[in-house]
Amino acid sequence: MAFLAKMKQSFGSTFSFFADSWSELRKVKWPSRKEMISYTLVVIGTVAFITVYFYVLDLGITELLRLVFK
Repeated sequence: MAFLAKMKQSFGSTFSFFADSWSELRKVKWPSRKEMISYTLVVIGTVAFITVYFYVLDLGITELLRLVFK
């Protein structure tokens, strides 16, 4: 009997967690479509910039090491 009471308490806290999570999600101010497109473009631009930066840095270090070990 104690096992069943413990299971009921466990599932009760699980359901309570999901109910609380759902109520918190309703309070969130979700971005509009225009804002999401803007944020996505910023992220893509930043990733592209960092990729090019590290590519150029890698080429420079490779050439430097090639000259040192030649």
